[in-house]
Amino acid sequence: MRISRQRGVLSEQGVTYLMLMFAIVVIGIATTAAAKQWKVIVQRELEADLLAKGVEIQNALAFYSATVKAGRVMPGEVYPQTLADLTRLPKPFLRKVYLDPMGHGEWEYLRAPTGGIMGVRSKSYAKPFRQHDFPLAVRHFEGRTTYHDWVFQHPSPSSASIVPQGTTPGSVGPITPGLQNIPGGSVSAVQPNQGQPTVRP
Repeated sequence: MRISRQRGVLSEQGVTYLMLMFAIVVIGIATTAAAKQWKVIVQRELEADLLAKGVEIQNALAFYSATVKAGRVMPGEVYPQTLADLTRLPKPFLRKVYLDPMGHGEWEYLRAPTGGIMGVRSKSYAKPFRQHDFPLAVRHFEGRTTYHDWVFQHPSPSSASIVPQGTTPGSVGPITPGLQNIPGGSVSAVQPNQGQPTVRP
């Protein structure tokens, strides 16, 4: 009789142990799934922030160039030496100097052949969730495989960039210079090849 009771107790303990292990496994799976979902949510928010700030910088560069070169005899775009130049009073073109949301630091700068910053891009090589339906100012981002391929520049390769008042559409027309790495982590624009221009990461 005593042996039968002991066996019953051991059997109950075994079932309890299995149920506990099963519960631990389920909790682990649920936690992992929640963590992945949270990571996706965070990345999507950072991606949207990158797109918004990048377009704002791109537009600020366009307005800066149009304003500074107004009345100049020499043709060509004019670019700021730093992003801080876009925030100078009395006529700031950018609300503040933004950092790269995806890279969590400084942007990688696209340098103009004549000097100055003609564009920025993220240092992150992560794959974007967004592949289509971009704003018109950056619709050339479609199909790009990394955030590093999203180059916010003026003139924009997209044909629908904002044209500042007092300028002609040709002054903000779509131009896509080639990119060439230079020391310091920035890139420099070079003359585009014949045919359809491209932006190389």
